Amino acid sequence: MLFNILVFFAGLLLLYYGAEYLVTGSSRLALSFGIRPLVVGMTVVAFATSMPELMVSLFAAARGSADMAAGNIVGSNIANIGLILGTAALVVPLRVASRTLLREIPFMVGASVLLYLLVLDGRLGFFNGLVLFLLLLVFLGYCLSTARSVPDGEAATPAVAAVHGRVRDALFIVLGIVGLGFGAELMVRSATEIARSLGISELVIGISIVALGTSLPELAASLMSAWKGEMDISVGNIIGSNVFNILFVLGVCPMLQPLTIEPSLLRVELPVMIGFSLALPLLLYPALVLDRWRGGLLLAGYLAFIGTLFL
Repeated sequence: MLFNILVFFAGLLLLYYGAEYLVTGSSRLALSFGIRPLVVGMTVVAFATSMPELMVSLFAAARGSADMAAGNIVGSNIANIGLILGTAALVVPLRVASRTLLREIPFMVGASVLLYLLVLDGRLGFFNGLVLFLLLLVFLGYCLSTARSVPDGEAATPAVAAVHGRVRDALFIVLGIVGLGFGAELMVRSATEIARSLGISELVIGISIVALGTSLPELAASLMSAWKGEMDISVGNIIGSNVFNILFVLGVCPMLQPLTIEPSLLRVELPVMIGFSLALPLLLYPALVLDRWRGGLLLAGYLAFIGTLFL
């Protein structure tokens, strides 16, 4: 038991630092090409911070722990809105563009509702995953169509220093991916053993502890961005991460290994995830700001949800 706990935290550290390297390298690389901060947050940073969820869910599915694979994604999406945006808003009120409220957030809500409809039969199979993955390509196409923040000519000739910086950023990305791979394997292996020894279901472990662990990169990225005043990256990271978790992670995993969905996930956790997704635009309208008391509501809702899991 003690050994598994130590292995879990070792995996968590690898996940955190792997994601930190991946987020740093990928966001710098994208910004060096003049991509809009919001799009960087929704795509590059979101993809990077979703890599722990992908790795953990892939390893969990491969080891036959479908509950942990699906629960990790649902729990992570709930944590992204309730815990991370709630905490970031407590640090500094988050302003959101009207375009984000009208376009990107509805896409996140739609992806959440679609996932619920696809798993009503208790299974996420190959064709379900393919539908989700194709929608991811649509989302990426939209993001790329609005990606550039400056005319092409202004970024056409990078300086030599910028080229060297991009090589460094690419190295960060490679190191990050390696750390994520090893960290995910250690976390899934140890979390499964801990759940079995304590008599706690793998679904609860996946939704709470593992989801919180895989959400640490989003937490770090959003808090740091909010603190620096880069609100577009902070908010875009969460929106994009939730979209990537559903369309990318739960798109790829079932195509490799079909997932059986626990009935309680349909009854409780998935509706809660949709509820948090719907709560975000309601809290943002009409002021287009997530201030401290609204952030406090999200955080309180998340803590109440986690508390009910263990009752």
